[in-house]
Amino acid sequence: MIDLRSDTLTQPSEAMRAAMAAAPVGDDVYAEDPTIGELEQRVAELLGHEAGLFCATGSLANVLGVAQHVRPGQEVLCDSGAHIARAEMGAHGALTGVTMRTWVTHDGRTEPELVEELLAPDAGPYLVSTACVAIENTHNFGGGTVQPLDALTQTSALCRDAGVRLHLDGARLWNAHVATGTPLADYGTLFDTVSVCFSKGLGAPVGSVLVGSAEAMANARVLRKRLGGGWRQAGLLAAGCLYALDHHVERLADDHAAASAFAAAVTAGSSVALADPETNIVVVPTGSLPATEVVARAAARGVRVSTVGARVVRAVTHLDVTTAQCADAGAILAEVLQP
Repeated sequence: MIDLRSDTLTQPSEAMRAAMAAAPVGDDVYAEDPTIGELEQRVAELLGHEAGLFCATGSLANVLGVAQHVRPGQEVLCDSGAHIARAEMGAHGALTGVTMRTWVTHDGRTEPELVEELLAPDAGPYLVSTACVAIENTHNFGGGTVQPLDALTQTSALCRDAGVRLHLDGARLWNAHVATGTPLADYGTLFDTVSVCFSKGLGAPVGSVLVGSAEAMANARVLRKRLGGGWRQAGLLAAGCLYALDHHVERLADDHAAASAFAAAVTAGSSVALADPETNIVVVPTGSLPATEVVARAAARGVRVSTVGARVVRAVTHLDVTTAQCADAGAILAEVLQP
């Protein structure tokens, strides 16, 4: 079975497991786990921020990050396909009282002019006031698209001029970094808080890190505990993330090449013309066939993909599949797409 449902499906390598087993640990509720401390500081420095906070999931990191900027009853602006709006189970509203207002984009890319039009930092007594803009890079449901640095720079400047804070959902920011060569800090310093994930393309079993100012991370630590996210000896998990940071970042280029091979095979064998993917995610329209039927047909042929729309499926490459396997999977999907 070639499983391309997600890059979260990877298994930790033997070397990663060994690093995890050897990690020095302590009680992180008391901020005494040295491995977690090392991970938090390294990631903060990479992204150009003062401090970090280790979290179990990217969704938790995003909730904690946005909550540093938005009080209950205020709004965060994001696009309608953003993970925080579509795939975090309404956590921001349910847990922190945050309202969301969205704009529509077909591929997840941010348009500064549209953001500027929607900003309402002081909406008065009748409308909801904007306190934060959240952007996702790379964009999951947009098909792994990379946010252009100039658009992010313009958006950051106009938000700061308006007194509006910025949060970056950088779950797959590592992919944007590798695809474009842009230093991580060039992305990170445009935002007040940034979350990055280690259990997707980097192949760790668990973990995300939120970064921001020392004050924001101290406040986020309190909220993390309130929500049940305090750690004890979680340095075992942080060690897996440190191993991934040292060994699995640059190899993301292999996943991007595998995604290109998959897309080329789909295009060559079907009437679906796919653009060359920017990173490791390929979204494929299914034409007249329901996406659920395509998923079932593909699984019967030994390829697993996921549905992301009524007539759209998604394939995600990762370190546990080869470029050759992805090319084969693309050829199979092309046959499956025939009505």
